Amino acid sequence: MSLQLDARQRAMLQEMGITLWQPAPKPVAAPVAQARPIPVVARVTAGDTAVMDAPVIERDSAPQARQQPRPPVQRPAAPVTAPVAQVDESASAATASLRAPQPLYPQADAAKTPKELGSGWLVVFETATPDEPFGGDSGKLLDNMLRAMRLHLHPRTFACVLERSAPGQDINTEAINAALAQTLAELQPAMVLILGLGAARATLGNREPLGRLRAAQHQLVNGTPAIVSYDPAYLLRAPDAKASAWADLCRALAVVRKAADA
Repeated sequence: MSLQLDARQRAMLQEMGITLWQPAPKPVAAPVAQARPIPVVARVTAGDTAVMDAPVIERDSAPQARQQPRPPVQRPAAPVTAPVAQVDESASAATASLRAPQPLYPQADAAKTPKELGSGWLVVFETATPDEPFGGDSGKLLDNMLRAMRLHLHPRTFACVLERSAPGQDINTEAINAALAQTLAELQPAMVLILGLGAARATLGNREPLGRLRAAQHQLVNGTPAIVSYDPAYLLRAPDAKASAWADLCRALAVVRKAADA
Protein backbone atom coordinates (compact mmCIF):
# COMPACT_ATOMS: atom_id res chain seq x y z
CA MET A 1 0.00 0.00 0.00
CA SER A 2 1.45 3.38 -1.00
CA LEU A 3 0.49 6.96 -0.20
CA GLN A 4 -1.11 8.95 -2.93
CA LEU A 5 0.86 12.25 -2.90
CA ASP A 6 0.35 15.10 -5.26
CA ALA A 7 3.19 17.14 -6.75
CA ARG A 8 3.11 19.81 -3.99
CA GLN A 9 3.32 17.24 -1.19
CA ARG A 10 6.21 15.45 -2.85
CA ALA A 11 8.07 18.76 -3.24
CA MET A 12 7.59 19.57 0.46
CA LEU A 13 8.95 16.17 1.51
CA GLN A 14 11.98 16.60 -0.73
CA GLU A 15 12.70 20.03 0.84
CA MET A 16 12.69 18.32 4.25
CA GLY A 17 15.25 15.79 3.00
CA ILE A 18 12.86 12.82 2.88
CA THR A 19 13.49 10.48 -0.04
CA LEU A 20 10.40 9.31 -1.87
CA TRP A 21 10.35 5.72 -3.04
CA GLN A 22 7.85 5.08 -5.84
CA PRO A 23 6.97 1.54 -6.92
CA ALA A 24 8.40 0.62 -10.27
CA PRO A 25 5.78 0.53 -13.04
CA LYS A 26 4.62 -2.94 -14.03
CA PRO A 27 6.02 -4.13 -17.35
CA VAL A 28 3.49 -4.04 -20.16
CA ALA A 29 3.49 -7.16 -22.27
CA ALA A 30 4.03 -6.48 -25.95
CA PRO A 31 1.15 -7.61 -28.12
CA VAL A 32 1.88 -10.77 -30.10
CA ALA A 33 1.53 -10.11 -33.77
CA GLN A 34 -0.43 -12.77 -35.63
CA ALA A 35 1.17 -13.89 -38.88
CA ARG A 36 -0.95 -13.41 -41.92
CA PRO A 37 -1.32 -16.39 -44.22
CA ILE A 38 0.87 -15.95 -47.26
CA PRO A 39 -0.70 -17.08 -50.49
CA VAL A 40 1.12 -19.82 -52.28
CA VAL A 41 1.34 -17.77 -55.39
CA ALA A 42 2.55 -14.31 -54.53
CA ARG A 43 4.62 -11.73 -56.24
CA VAL A 44 7.55 -10.68 -54.15
CA THR A 45 8.86 -7.25 -54.93
CA ALA A 46 12.18 -5.71 -54.07
CA GLY A 47 10.54 -3.48 -51.50
CA ASP A 48 9.01 -6.44 -49.68
CA THR A 49 12.36 -8.16 -49.60
CA ALA A 50 13.92 -5.13 -47.94
CA VAL A 51 11.22 -5.12 -45.27
CA MET A 52 11.63 -8.79 -44.52
CA ASP A 53 15.42 -8.54 -44.32
CA ALA A 54 15.31 -5.53 -41.94
CA PRO A 55 16.29 -6.45 -38.36
CA VAL A 56 13.57 -6.47 -35.76
CA ILE A 57 14.16 -3.81 -33.04
CA GLU A 58 12.87 -4.86 -29.64
CA ARG A 59 11.71 -2.02 -27.37
CA ASP A 60 11.62 -2.25 -23.64
CA SER A 61 8.19 -2.55 -22.21
CA ALA A 62 8.91 0.01 -19.48
CA PRO A 63 10.77 3.26 -20.18
CA GLN A 64 14.02 3.47 -18.26
CA ALA A 65 14.63 6.56 -16.20
CA ARG A 66 17.36 8.73 -17.58
CA GLN A 67 20.36 8.53 -15.29
CA GLN A 68 21.57 11.90 -14.17
CA PRO A 69 25.32 12.36 -14.45
CA ARG A 70 26.94 12.23 -11.03
CA PRO A 71 28.77 15.34 -9.95
CA PRO A 72 32.53 14.94 -9.88
CA VAL A 73 33.87 13.91 -6.49
CA GLN A 74 35.89 16.72 -4.99
CA ARG A 75 38.90 15.40 -3.22
CA PRO A 76 39.98 17.32 -0.11
CA ALA A 77 42.90 19.53 -0.75
CA ALA A 78 46.13 18.44 0.81
CA PRO A 79 46.93 20.46 3.94
CA VAL A 80 49.45 23.17 3.38
CA THR A 81 52.35 22.76 5.71
CA ALA A 82 53.37 26.07 7.21
CA PRO A 83 57.06 26.80 7.15
CA VAL A 84 58.78 26.11 10.40
CA ALA A 85 59.47 29.39 12.13
CA GLN A 86 62.92 30.00 13.38
CA VAL A 87 62.84 30.16 17.18
CA ASP A 88 64.56 33.15 18.66
CA GLU A 89 66.36 31.77 21.67
CA SER A 90 66.76 35.20 23.19
CA ALA A 91 63.00 35.83 22.95
CA SER A 92 62.08 32.43 24.39
CA ALA A 93 64.41 33.04 27.31
CA ALA A 94 62.88 36.42 28.08
CA THR A 95 61.73 36.90 31.64
CA ALA A 96 59.81 39.46 33.63
CA SER A 97 61.35 42.90 33.90
CA LEU A 98 61.16 45.85 36.24
CA ARG A 99 60.12 49.04 34.51
CA ALA A 100 61.73 52.40 35.06
CA PRO A 101 60.17 54.37 37.93
CA GLN A 102 57.24 56.67 37.11
CA PRO A 103 56.27 59.66 39.27
CA LEU A 104 52.71 59.26 40.52
CA TYR A 105 52.05 62.77 41.84
CA PRO A 106 54.49 65.09 40.06
CA GLN A 107 52.14 68.04 40.56
CA ALA A 108 52.45 67.85 44.36
CA ASP A 109 54.10 70.82 46.05
CA ALA A 110 57.28 69.74 47.82
CA ALA A 111 56.99 72.72 50.19
CA LYS A 112 53.70 71.34 51.51
CA THR A 113 54.87 67.74 51.85
CA PRO A 114 54.59 66.54 55.48
CA LYS A 115 58.00 65.88 56.97
CA GLU A 116 56.84 62.60 58.46
CA LEU A 117 56.51 61.12 54.94
CA GLY A 118 60.28 61.07 54.59
CA SER A 119 62.40 61.62 51.50
CA GLY A 120 60.20 59.62 49.15
CA TRP A 121 58.35 56.38 48.46
CA LEU A 122 58.70 53.64 45.87
CA VAL A 123 55.71 51.37 45.16
CA VAL A 124 56.49 48.07 43.40
CA PHE A 125 53.55 46.07 42.00
CA GLU A 126 52.09 44.32 38.97
CA THR A 127 49.28 45.75 36.87
CA ALA A 128 47.44 45.03 33.64
CA THR A 129 48.15 48.62 32.51
CA PRO A 130 51.90 49.19 32.96
CA ASP A 131 51.80 52.49 31.08
CA GLU A 132 49.03 53.77 33.37
CA PRO A 133 49.61 52.70 36.99
CA PHE A 134 46.27 54.23 37.97
CA GLY A 135 44.39 52.62 35.07
CA GLY A 136 41.35 50.42 35.62
CA ASP A 137 39.59 49.62 38.88
CA SER A 138 42.76 48.32 40.53
CA GLY A 139 44.54 51.55 39.63
CA LYS A 140 41.76 53.61 41.18
CA LEU A 141 41.99 51.55 44.36
CA LEU A 142 45.76 52.05 44.44
CA ASP A 143 45.28 55.80 44.14
CA ASN A 144 42.81 55.74 47.03
CA MET A 145 45.23 53.73 49.17
CA LEU A 146 48.09 56.15 48.57
CA ARG A 147 45.89 59.18 49.14
CA ALA A 148 44.76 57.70 52.44
CA MET A 149 48.46 57.62 53.38
CA ARG A 150 48.72 61.26 52.14
CA LEU A 151 51.34 60.24 49.60
CA HIS A 152 49.55 62.34 46.99
CA LEU A 153 51.15 65.29 48.79
CA HIS A 154 54.64 63.94 48.07
CA PRO A 155 56.09 64.68 44.60
CA ARG A 156 58.67 61.92 45.10
CA THR A 157 56.19 59.05 45.19
CA PHE A 158 57.14 56.68 42.37
CA ALA A 159 55.72 53.50 40.85
CA CYS A 160 57.98 50.70 39.66
CA VAL A 161 55.91 48.16 37.69
CA LEU A 162 56.89 44.51 37.41
CA GLU A 163 55.99 43.57 33.84
CA ARG A 164 55.57 40.09 32.31
CA SER A 165 55.04 39.46 28.61
CA ALA A 166 53.03 36.32 29.47
CA PRO A 167 51.18 35.19 32.61
CA GLY A 168 53.28 33.02 34.86
CA GLN A 169 56.49 33.97 33.12
CA ASP A 170 59.70 33.14 34.90
CA ILE A 171 61.38 35.82 36.97
CA ASN A 172 65.09 36.47 36.75
CA THR A 173 65.69 37.55 40.32
CA GLU A 174 69.24 38.70 39.65
CA ALA A 175 68.15 41.00 36.82
CA ILE A 176 65.28 42.36 38.92
CA ASN A 177 67.60 43.02 41.85
CA ALA A 178 70.08 44.80 39.60
CA ALA A 179 67.37 47.07 38.19
CA LEU A 180 65.94 47.68 41.66
CA ALA A 181 69.37 48.51 43.08
CA GLN A 182 69.91 51.10 40.35
CA THR A 183 66.49 52.63 41.03
CA LEU A 184 67.13 52.81 44.76
CA ALA A 185 70.49 54.47 44.16
CA GLU A 186 68.84 57.14 42.01
CA LEU A 187 65.73 57.83 44.11
CA GLN A 188 66.92 57.00 47.64
CA PRO A 189 63.37 56.53 48.98
CA ALA A 190 62.57 56.28 52.66
CA MET A 191 60.34 53.22 52.08
CA VAL A 192 59.64 50.63 49.41
CA LEU A 193 56.06 49.41 49.43
CA ILE A 194 55.78 46.01 47.72
CA LEU A 195 52.24 45.02 46.73
CA GLY A 196 51.40 41.43 45.79
CA LEU A 197 53.06 38.03 46.02
CA GLY A 198 54.61 38.16 42.53
CA ALA A 199 56.28 41.50 43.16
CA ALA A 200 57.44 40.38 46.60
CA ARG A 201 59.09 37.21 45.33
CA ALA A 202 60.69 39.06 42.43
CA THR A 203 62.24 41.80 44.55
CA LEU A 204 63.01 39.85 47.72
CA GLY A 205 63.93 36.49 46.17
CA ASN A 206 61.89 34.82 48.90
CA ARG A 207 59.52 31.92 48.14
CA GLU A 208 57.59 32.11 51.41
CA PRO A 209 53.81 32.63 51.33
CA LEU A 210 52.40 36.13 51.33
CA GLY A 211 51.26 35.94 54.96
CA ARG A 212 54.81 35.45 56.22
CA LEU A 213 56.19 38.09 53.87
CA ARG A 214 53.66 40.60 55.18
CA ALA A 215 54.52 39.88 58.79
CA ALA A 216 58.20 40.79 58.45
CA GLN A 217 60.03 44.05 57.81
CA HIS A 218 62.52 43.58 55.00
CA GLN A 219 65.79 45.26 54.12
CA LEU A 220 66.76 45.69 50.47
CA VAL A 221 70.24 45.71 48.94
CA ASN A 222 71.19 49.20 50.14
CA GLY A 223 69.45 48.92 53.50
CA THR A 224 66.19 50.57 52.39
CA PRO A 225 63.26 49.21 54.44
CA ALA A 226 60.43 47.45 52.62
CA ILE A 227 56.94 46.41 53.66
CA VAL A 228 54.85 43.81 51.79
CA SER A 229 51.07 43.97 51.46
CA TYR A 230 48.23 42.88 49.17
CA ASP A 231 48.04 44.18 45.62
CA PRO A 232 44.94 46.20 44.63
CA ALA A 233 43.74 43.58 42.14
CA TYR A 234 43.51 41.01 44.94
CA LEU A 235 41.72 43.46 47.23
CA LEU A 236 39.04 43.92 44.57
CA ARG A 237 38.42 40.17 44.63
CA ALA A 238 38.71 39.89 48.42
CA PRO A 239 37.44 43.13 50.00
CA ASP A 240 37.59 41.54 53.45
CA ALA A 241 41.39 41.82 53.24
CA LYS A 242 41.31 45.63 52.97
CA ALA A 243 41.53 46.05 56.75
CA SER A 244 44.70 43.92 56.87
CA ALA A 245 46.14 45.87 53.94
CA TRP A 246 45.49 49.16 55.73
CA ALA A 247 47.31 47.80 58.79
CA ASP A 248 50.33 47.05 56.56
CA LEU A 249 50.30 50.58 55.17
CA CYS A 250 50.09 52.09 58.63
CA ARG A 251 53.08 50.00 59.71
CA ALA A 252 55.07 51.34 56.75
CA LEU A 253 54.13 54.90 57.73
CA ALA A 254 55.23 54.24 61.29
CA VAL A 255 58.65 53.01 60.15
CA VAL A 256 59.21 56.14 58.05
CA ARG A 257 57.93 58.44 60.78
CA LYS A 258 60.27 56.89 63.33
CA ALA A 259 63.24 57.33 60.99
CA ALA A 260 62.29 60.97 60.29
CA ASP A 261 62.08 61.79 64.00
CA ALA A 262 65.43 60.19 64.78
